[in-house]
Formats: sequence, C-alpha cells, structure tokens
Amino acid sequence: MSAESEEESRHHQKMAKKKVVRDRLMATKTEARGLLMVHTGTGKGKSSAAFGMALRCVGHDMRVGVIQFIKGAWDTAERRVLSSLGEQVVFKAMGEGFTWETQDRARDIAAAERAWAEAQGMLADPGFAMVILDELNIVLRYGYLPLEPVLMAIQARPHHQHVVVTGRNALEPLIAAADLVTEMTMVKHPFRSGVKAQPGVEY
Repeated sequence: MSAESEEESRHHQKMAKKKVVRDRLMATKTEARGLLMVHTGTGKGKSSAAFGMALRCVGHDMRVGVIQFIKGAWDTAERRVLSSLGEQVVFKAMGEGFTWETQDRARDIAAAERAWAEAQGMLADPGFAMVILDELNIVLRYGYLPLEPVLMAIQARPHHQHVVVTGRNALEPLIAAADLVTEMTMVKHPFRSGVKAQPGVEY
C-alpha cells in the first residue's frame, strides 16, 4: 500500500470513529423548545448574527419580531431588507440613538419604555417564532428598564418561541437565565486605524 493510500485509510478510520461518537451524542438530543440566546461582548457582529437567524426563520416560513432599543434613529440596510418581507417580519426601530447622542436620560428612559411595551406584545404572541431584542443589554446596563420584569416576560413567553438579546455588557442574571450565550471578542477593528463605519459592513 502506498503512503498516500495509508494516509487515506487512517483518515477514513478516524472519521468513522468520530461519526459513531457524534451519532451517539446526537441521539440523546431529543428536546425541542424555545431558546433564550444572548449575544454580548466588545466585538462586532452581535446584531448581525441575530439578523442572520431572522433570515433562517424566514426561510422556514417562521414569523419574526424585531425591536431595536437604540438604533431607531439610524437608517440601516438590515432594517430596510427585513421590513420588506411583509407580515413575516415585524421590525420596529424604537430607539433614538446612544445616550451620548441624546444626552437626556429621561428621554432615553421614555424611549426604552415605549420599546419595551412593543416587545412585551411580541413576547406574549404565539404567532412569533423568534423575537429579537436588539441592544436590550445596553438599556438594561444603563438602568433604563428594570431587569426583573424583563426576565419574567421572557420566561413567560410561549413555549416554542426563541428570543435573542443583543448588546454589550449583558447582566449576569440574564446570562444565567439564557440557554445560549455568545461573547464576541474584539481582536482587531479598523475603527482604531481611522477607518469610518461603512455601508455593507457596519450598517
């Protein structure tokens, strides 16, 4: 047997063993239910990952609700695209920008409360397969909304409904309640080299 054939044979045996282990593991995963997913961390891509899941839902003919707690003042491409999908996606941009832009805490709290009222309606509606609460972590970190009612509403949602919460600095009780937590870590960012936010990348 040639050296190439021996290498191929070893690879085949290794992958066959891995498949047995993987199949055994997958056979134990039988539960299906709505998940609470948190995207946090200093790295880029938290909201983008959530919107990617929204598109997956659309591909499965599932209905998605999106509440943006911060970015309402911005005209973003994802908002345009997802809003164009008719009744399958309900996209509500409720924020007025980051707190350093408004410079008005009372106004920020009022905007957060309006957004949360819309979010509660989505979380109680079994017609939504997924609800994305974009930048809710920032609102909670600044104390614009109390955490406990938010957690209670998420926990009381329909059994099948998935919830995605994005934003930096997720609070520990939210992390503890979540089924899936992903922390985006910034390794390198062009902003630090003087490159401005660009369409198709940042918005």
